Amino acid sequence: MPIFEYICKECDRRFEAVVRGSEAPACPACSSHDLDQQLSSFAVGSSHKSFSSSPSPCGSCGDPRGPGSCSMN
Repeated sequence: MPIFEYICKECDRRFEAVVRGSEAPACPACSSHDLDQQLSSFAVGSSHKSFSSSPSPCGSCGDPRGPGSCSMN
């Protein structure tokens, strides 16, 4: 079940809610359903240890510390 972030338009409280199907969440502070859904960020985990904190350069862009952007992005 997805977790969504909301800001209540009535009391300006920010909260998270687990939403099932078409269920409409309510503000836990004032019970209002007048909410703004926020764009949530998420984290990606890994089950194995990494030896490097950043990926290796692909070699097609030259020095990754130099100017310009990677053509692979």
